Amino acid sequence: MRAKASNAKLINLFLDMLAAEQGAGENTLQAYRRDLTDLSAFLSRSGQTFGNATTDALRGYLADLDSRGFKSSSVARRLSAMRHLFRFLLNERIRSDDPAAILSGPKRGRGLPKVLSVADVDRMLTRARELAEADVSPLQRLRALRLYCLLEVLYATGLRVSELVSLPRSAARSNADVIMVRGKGNKERLVPLNDAARQAMSDYLAALEAPRRGKAPGEAATKWLFPSFGESGHLTRQHFARDLKELAAASGLAPRLVSPHVLRHAFASHLLHNGADLRIVQTLLGHTDISTTQIYTHVVEERLKSLVRDLHPLAEK
Repeated sequence: MRAKASNAKLINLFLDMLAAEQGAGENTLQAYRRDLTDLSAFLSRSGQTFGNATTDALRGYLADLDSRGFKSSSVARRLSAMRHLFRFLLNERIRSDDPAAILSGPKRGRGLPKVLSVADVDRMLTRARELAEADVSPLQRLRALRLYCLLEVLYATGLRVSELVSLPRSAARSNADVIMVRGKGNKERLVPLNDAARQAMSDYLAALEAPRRGKAPGEAATKWLFPSFGESGHLTRQHFARDLKELAAASGLAPRLVSPHVLRHAFASHLLHNGADLRIVQTLLGHTDISTTQIYTHVVEERLKSLVRDLHPLAEK
């Protein structure tokens, strides 16, 4: 067995493995770090470490999460992090046993995703287009065009918000029917664009690059389609989410019901409602496992019931 290492060092080793072997993204790694750092702090209060923690101590941590008011979904996520960590420690022979192997988590149903209706999305698109066409300053118009472009592309593709805000500028310049997206695990997939999304990208890019005309040759612009002065170099997920909620309010919708992820759900649900195959939607969303996409099966079931009701010769009229 290796020499004893601190919890912090073991967390770093574990995260390095996730990044190198599983292609985990930065958001995933940060979530694991937060969860495991909290577990480390709990164990240290009883003098235990990842190297000698017992199953009873881990059960105590789950009970502590419950007493702190954590939702069952959050407890289940932390249990998953614990299981992954201790399985890693076992595989690396840092431990000779796995104290998390027999732990059971809280029972929880899988909630249905919030979904906007087609009319709701259309109201937001209409309002965003009105803002982009308003008589305002060039900077205000650029921001309005950016929001309209983000909304059109998100609803046309169902991209994850992290994939959307980090699109390269080349995606708008290609004028192609599809764009290449780099998703979770650094995996690439092709996502089709409709005419409205392509036009929104073209209009936004023209406004974005207009101030740069006349610059000296070789002065490179940022590579991002949605640039920002922040550390990432592109618009943040949080900034887009705030803009989206403001747009929802301006469209007469409850801001709490609208988010980038809700629009991703709308994309998938509306496709399935109109007859798309579940496997096709899985591919478009970038889901590795079909079980993740099956949260939308209620949409398919409702459509099948509707088809039987409307088309079966013996159905009641």
